[in-house]
Amino acid sequence: MNHSFSIQCDPDPRVWDDFVAARGGQVLQSAAWGQLKTRFGWSAVRVALARDATLIAGAQILFRRLAPGLTLAYMPRGPIVDVNDHNIVAALFDALVAKARARGAFALKVEPNAHADFSFVQRVIGNWRVATGIQPRTTIHLDLTRDLDAILAQMKPKWRYNIRLAERKGVTVRVAAADDLAAFYQLMQITGARDHFAIHSLAYYRAAFELLGDHARIFIAEYEREPLAAIFVTVFGGEAIYLYGASGNAHRERMPNHALHWAAIQWAKARECARYDFWGVPEERPKTEDERQTTTDSLPSAVLRPSSALPDGLYQFKQGFGGVVVRYADTYDLVFSRWRYALYLRALKIRRGGMT
Repeated sequence: MNHSFSIQCDPDPRVWDDFVAARGGQVLQSAAWGQLKTRFGWSAVRVALARDATLIAGAQILFRRLAPGLTLAYMPRGPIVDVNDHNIVAALFDALVAKARARGAFALKVEPNAHADFSFVQRVIGNWRVATGIQPRTTIHLDLTRDLDAILAQMKPKWRYNIRLAERKGVTVRVAAADDLAAFYQLMQITGARDHFAIHSLAYYRAAFELLGDHARIFIAEYEREPLAAIFVTVFGGEAIYLYGASGNAHRERMPNHALHWAAIQWAKARECARYDFWGVPEERPKTEDERQTTTDSLPSAVLRPSSALPDGLYQFKQGFGGVVVRYADTYDLVFSRWRYALYLRALKIRRGGMT
């Protein structure tokens, strides 16, 4: 078998995106995502293997200078490669590691776009260690290959009722334009303050909206022209991802969030997506009230949450749409400098997050 190939650095963005989408890669490996992160403290490099001018494997690496002399290389939901082709896997990682070292990285963090039963370390030999991830490890996928009636039918009855209730109570959902970003950001500020999580800047959301272009939509739910809630959803490679969500404090009884996701699900299906990713739930299912009453386990619910501290109510809301819980494979760090890596781990204990 002919294993000859060439190494390409930063191939044409359109060629790259076509390759990633055709292989079922996530939007986090798209050229536009790399451009977005480059505007906000990261730099991006795409490394690919090509045979006869056709891309056969590759990955986008993001670099972040955390402190003087402390640069992290990070591969979100990558690489894009046939893991059964061991020669290509080895050659790709040789190229990726060389690039990371050349940029002065102390480690390469890899979050494979694979389910938990996938053993990454069996495919790659090196000083890899299981590490803390940046993206949500556990999520819910909703199957969109069925018709809309079937998708509705597998939701919890209360969720179908709430979708109809929102319409009866005068909630309308529309696709946002650039002029709506200020309203979207105001809702994000309210949500962040209420639910105690950090949000990006308005400039970040505006850049994401512009750079992702036709791969993204913001849906806004309104009542009498008052914005009640909004979600930012991407489509790429046959997958829709609910990336950001926000809601105000008024008219919550009108169920605008149910209406929003139903609109986004219909849009994603029209775009021929195979699934809708709700993007993050607690890593273990919260106990129901009955289970809490019939067990001696008195651990607080916070123990069940990942480092992102996703609230249990978020799980209940997302699970009600009828999807299945999916757990991604472990995150792995390949360490190039042990003492710099030790500094990084110490910094993580002081401040979680801040790099997504």
